[in-house]
Amino acid sequence: MRVFTAIGLPDAAADDLEQLQYDLPAGRAVPRENLHLTLSFLGDQDDTALEAAHDALSNIRLPAFDVQMAGLDFLGGNKPSLICANVLPNPGLTDLAAKVRSTLHGAGLMFERKKFRPHVTLARLPKRVDPGDQVRLQHYITRHAGFAPLPFTAGHFGLYRSELHHSGAVYTELVQYPLGA
Repeated sequence: MRVFTAIGLPDAAADDLEQLQYDLPAGRAVPRENLHLTLSFLGDQDDTALEAAHDALSNIRLPAFDVQMAGLDFLGGNKPSLICANVLPNPGLTDLAAKVRSTLHGAGLMFERKKFRPHVTLARLPKRVDPGDQVRLQHYITRHAGFAPLPFTAGHFGLYRSELHHSGAVYTELVQYPLGA
């Protein structure tokens, strides 16, 4: 099963992001129900690894914290593949991401370790973006540079399944883990 850990978005945050997607000049918008803040991508894992992941994640005890989005950006280096809403780093988020990754690693799960860059993916871009769309996309990013909705409280995180279909990925939250005292 292809899985990842993430913070799901409350309706108000999803509403704000969905509004941004309406005038997206190119690319394929991520469906509202798939908007999330990834903590770690675990890739394909078998049932034994998933059980170990669940047991390990169930033991995480960290306080809830606020999440603040600010501005838009491209991800993917010289050939961007994503448009995302930036998420401002904060100690609670950084601690959770690090704890999730170290806990999963300690439980024996092997997965790609990437530097944590908090964001919410808004759209996926085609492999080749024509020059006119590149200009429109850059204007889109610039026009929304001041995007800063109200923060929301991350009171839980989850373990999600990702199923790939011709029409795109479908994400299903398998388990939710509470944050807080």
